[in-house]
Amino acid sequence: MLAKRLHENKLKRALVTPFRGIIKWISPVLYVKYQYRYITHHKLNLRHPIRYTEKLQYLRLFVYPKSKEVIRCTDRIGVRDYLQEKGFKDLLIPCLGIYDRFEDIDFDKLPESFVMKCTHGSGFNLIVKNKSNLDLKEAKRKFHRWLRTDYGKKTVERHYSPIKRRIIIEQYIGDADSLPTEYKIHVFNGKAKNLYVVTGRGKDIRYNQYYIDWTPFDGSQFNGWLKTEKPLQKPSNFEEMARFAEEIAKPFPFVRVDFYNVNGKIYFSEMTFTPAKGTLIFDDDQADFEQGEWLDISQFIK
Repeated sequence: MLAKRLHENKLKRALVTPFRGIIKWISPVLYVKYQYRYITHHKLNLRHPIRYTEKLQYLRLFVYPKSKEVIRCTDRIGVRDYLQEKGFKDLLIPCLGIYDRFEDIDFDKLPESFVMKCTHGSGFNLIVKNKSNLDLKEAKRKFHRWLRTDYGKKTVERHYSPIKRRIIIEQYIGDADSLPTEYKIHVFNGKAKNLYVVTGRGKDIRYNQYYIDWTPFDGSQFNGWLKTEKPLQKPSNFEEMARFAEEIAKPFPFVRVDFYNVNGKIYFSEMTFTPAKGTLIFDDDQADFEQGEWLDISQFIK
């Protein structure tokens, strides 16, 4: 059963939308308070955050924008350097090039399949399975728009803003007809506690929530996402993947570490410090409090 809070008041949204930019400019904190209340229907407590989503808002506003290491690991290029320093070079998807401008890319030298991503935001990517079918004019238009966008300012996730805006091209690691399954592991104060598994990307996308021991955590299903009809099989090397996540996430109070697991080979995907901007609507509201108990940010609270 989906949370009733998922039903949006369209009239209210239409009335609020014209003023969002003004509120962001006047006070990012006030904007986040309104955004959190509007989406989750809960009042945001920043003085004494208890919920997981409240603690994410505190980190989003006051901690992560000041952390050079968070900014580096949010950057799709910087995080590659971070993983190499940590001894995880073998987890990296092969890089085919880094470019400041779309016009600098020599597509004739690229393989038939590859993935293009901007370094400074979420969702700024293009999966190319067949280069001969790539609409270069449309791709150029998209990347010009994405490279002009200050993603951190737009979403009030200010740890994105200092990142140099570039394009990185990586090897495509999926099958010809399907994208690889993704494992998104949540690490709280150095301990992997839960995850969700993304299957059917690009077709019939599904999200399955688990505790780190692979028992279902259905209450943490959020934002109306659907899971598969049948349980997913736990990968034979999952414990290794969870251990990698903990090692990678060790310096941070919270981060979600994402992996692909292709034919037994583990690949690093990305690190996400404020998933969905922390504005998550759980199927079971108790899951918000349960995860809040896992996250200790007392050292940062002023």
